[in-house]
Amino acid sequence: MSLPMDIHAAIISRIKILSNLNIADHHRAQDGQFSTKAKGRDIDVRVATAPTVHGEMSVLRLLDKSTATLGMEELGMLSHIQEKYEKMLKIPYGMILVSGPTGAGKTTTLYASVMSLDTMGRNIITIEDPAEYRFPDINQIQVNTQAGITFASGLRSILRLDPDVILVGEIRDAETSNIAVQAALTGHLMLSSIHANDTVGVLFRLMDLGVEPFLIASSVIGIVAQRMVRRICPDCIQEIEVPLVEQIAYEKETGEKRSKFQYAAGCTTCAYTGYLGRTGIFEILSMSDSLRRMIIQGVSTADLHDQAIKEGMETMLHDGMAKVKEGITTPAEVLRSAYSVEAVEE
Repeated sequence: MSLPMDIHAAIISRIKILSNLNIADHHRAQDGQFSTKAKGRDIDVRVATAPTVHGEMSVLRLLDKSTATLGMEELGMLSHIQEKYEKMLKIPYGMILVSGPTGAGKTTTLYASVMSLDTMGRNIITIEDPAEYRFPDINQIQVNTQAGITFASGLRSILRLDPDVILVGEIRDAETSNIAVQAALTGHLMLSSIHANDTVGVLFRLMDLGVEPFLIASSVIGIVAQRMVRRICPDCIQEIEVPLVEQIAYEKETGEKRSKFQYAAGCTTCAYTGYLGRTGIFEILSMSDSLRRMIIQGVSTADLHDQAIKEGMETMLHDGMAKVKEGITTPAEVLRSAYSVEAVEE
């Protein structure tokens, strides 16, 4: 929707009032939130404002509380990938990391993982910034820098609370990463998110943060890299001929030659976008002895990636194209979202 420029200031002021922000301060970035109801669902709205050369801008992030309680089977993992991931969650201690850019669904995956565990019999403690969704049987701590609660200090205090499972919202600095690794090595199941392009990239990101390779090899159980792709609208689905680049990408991943794929024409159900709802595409790296040896030896990203694929890891691109084959999404969506070193080089 495009609105006239003369109501810009009034809309920004209204958003700030709803979010309890300072409407008189136009020179500093501010953060806030408010809640609303839409079609009977509770929606949390996270608000960020910032001054720009054209006046203030605002970004609103919508959090649908009904999606917080997604089960593992609703994340969109194919059955054999879900089985592999659930096997990793059964290991009593070690570190499982979920990676991807902002808005890739990392938090939803982490919550679904925690909720699949025994929340009554195990002491599960989380530290988040902010605690986006609230759960009854989990002890959630919220980062509050003014009160001295950071990811690192909060994680230190959690270790004294006899936890079985720890969820850290994000590993973003050297101190947090080192405490997280120590927690994983001392008998806790540690779940966290981290920013990296793919599964192997996570290992090198931990090294960048100052974690020793031998500690990474000992502590990490597995890594999940993920992206969100839009689902094809079921009401206006049709088969069309697609550009050659999409055909080649599909054939390379599945070994199947096809020129026609399911797309959606656009209708009132999907607001003429052709897509309705979203699902995840995943890449899961399960740590093996040979991969651990290679990490300690300091081999390159490409060698680790090749070894992981030899041991059965399916890339995000492969998982995405498997979902194209099932008619869930389109090749264009997968290519837009999935990161592939090989594709970029070609």
